[in-house]
Amino acid sequence: MLRILGLLLCLSMLAACATPGPGPYGAVGQYGDRGERRCDRCGRVERIERVYGERGGSGGGAVLGAIIGGALGNQVGKGDGRKAATVAGAVVGGVVGNEIEKDQRSRPRYEVFVRMDDGRRLVFEQGTLDGVREGMRVYAEGGRVRPL
Repeated sequence: MLRILGLLLCLSMLAACATPGPGPYGAVGQYGDRGERRCDRCGRVERIERVYGERGGSGGGAVLGAIIGGALGNQVGKGDGRKAATVAGAVVGGVVGNEIEKDQRSRPRYEVFVRMDDGRRLVFEQGTLDGVREGMRVYAEGGRVRPL
């Protein structure tokens, strides 16, 4: 009990000493070439390219679909009927899983080329643009960009 109280006391003292950081948009008071406030995760979109994936699958979707289908098929019937349902569920699940994976891989995605405020040029690959356009100021977070 005494250890817990000591730990809580130490944590509360550390929390009292903490100072807030610059916030999500970086240090205040720095300005870019167009007079906008600069931040360490901000930049301007230079160009956007639409990229299409290949239609093939890796086989992972088929395997996962077969496992799920087999497990569901195993819940049906008794004896030989249960075995047949398990096999049928695995086959159907494998086919469905493979098609789902192919569909996911063939969807278009976007490569967003951004010149960050600190001069770096980065490329972000994302499935949707969510309002991002060329020339727009953006904020990068979690491997994606979003409008400021």
